[in-house]
Amino acid sequence: MSTQFFGHVIGGEEVESLDGKRFDVYNPWTQEVFAQAAEGSAEDAERAVASARKAFDEGPWPRMTRPERATAIHRLADLMEERIEELATLDTTNMGKPYAQAKHDVGRSVANFRFFADHQRDHTGEVYPMPSGHHTYSEFGPVGVVGAISPWNFPLMMASWKIAPAIAWGNTCIIKPSEDTPASVTLLGRLALEAGFPPGVLNVLNGHGAPAGSTLTADDRVDRVTFTGSSTTGKTVMASAASHLAPVSLELGGKGANIVFDDADIDNAVHWAVEAIFRNSGQICLAGSRLFVQDGIYDEFMERFKAAAEALTIGDPFDPEVTFSVLSSKKHFDKVSSYLEGIEEQGGTVLTGGPDEEGRWLVKPTILTGLPLDSPQYRDEIFGPVCVVNRFETEAEAVHLANDTRYGLNAMLFTENLSRAHRVSSNLRAGTVWVNCFFIRDLRTPFGGVGDSGVGREGGDFSREFFTEPKAVVMQIDREVPGAK
Repeated sequence: MSTQFFGHVIGGEEVESLDGKRFDVYNPWTQEVFAQAAEGSAEDAERAVASARKAFDEGPWPRMTRPERATAIHRLADLMEERIEELATLDTTNMGKPYAQAKHDVGRSVANFRFFADHQRDHTGEVYPMPSGHHTYSEFGPVGVVGAISPWNFPLMMASWKIAPAIAWGNTCIIKPSEDTPASVTLLGRLALEAGFPPGVLNVLNGHGAPAGSTLTADDRVDRVTFTGSSTTGKTVMASAASHLAPVSLELGGKGANIVFDDADIDNAVHWAVEAIFRNSGQICLAGSRLFVQDGIYDEFMERFKAAAEALTIGDPFDPEVTFSVLSSKKHFDKVSSYLEGIEEQGGTVLTGGPDEEGRWLVKPTILTGLPLDSPQYRDEIFGPVCVVNRFETEAEAVHLANDTRYGLNAMLFTENLSRAHRVSSNLRAGTVWVNCFFIRDLRTPFGGVGDSGVGREGGDFSREFFTEPKAVVMQIDREVPGAK
């Protein structure tokens, strides 16, 4: 059986690496190679940057009117909708997520492009009245070349979150998808050319973090760097970009707290607790991996939560009945599984779940109880379907436990008490707080985290601030020549 090939998209065409090197791309469900991708070298990264730089400095994209750019981006979104099955199939094949979830991700990716196309088209600057006889206003122009590195857990959706605002505001972009999941992003690059994007506006650089990614972030022709991934890698990216003073936007790890108060709607809380840790096999930076349940409902809640976790249908991600499938790679399976060793020695209990015993790269929906608060399972971002549960007595204790982490990407709380909902939300150290829900996004709002969860915010005007150069224009209106009569 012939395998597919995913090349780089550079300068308006799909190309091999300069040295001809390729790497294998796996289907984690079958554990077989289903494709090969161009393995980007430092030289490939440099030519991608050169392509984007030329397209910005000499090409039409940043000089188009905002409505013209919006039209072009909507044309790309149209093509994505026409190819939704193909894009979703690539993400399911390449990453192992259930097909229905992959289709949902494509829909959200389309929404990202449409939102930012319209956001930049319709935005306005600000006017600052001055008593000195001057007229001052702000405008927002493109910054230049954006280097973007996207993760493997939402291959297309997270890439679109970076690409859409970057190009909407008139920049050119090099996107480097994870080496584990190059497929759908490469197809996106092909669709951009089909949509009529000028050469060099959207470049796809496939390859590993080094040398492809590291060369990209260190190149002084790159004006902005946006990265989603682990906190450790994020620090490396930040240091690399700092070598040429490129601003960075980093969306990094998470260890989200999920607080369930004893007045919560238990059915609703159980539903979202399952979604928050077991959707996408727990491979979500926003996962509610630390669950805190108030004493008054602890036993009832845990009985229902365990039953709901065990009711998830595990299997082939292309089976429409399946809601839970494999992890993205053998390497990641080994990492997640390692956290399930020595639980009893630490005083904990595996309430349900554990590594698959049939040789699949799969960890079943896992619930851990009784672990000390300084255990690795409680402290580290496992990035898998592993939920660590603790109980609490008071609101103050819950807030303390939730904030007792070096991460701060998101949190959830479930309560029917409106005052408590507002009060606790304000006291949680997190970039996003969901009340009685999870994973709901309004693209106008800030998205990002604190602590080891990242630097900066994106979304709506926050993306505008990052992907543009704000400029003040001061005009003299009342002109009086000193000494003139």
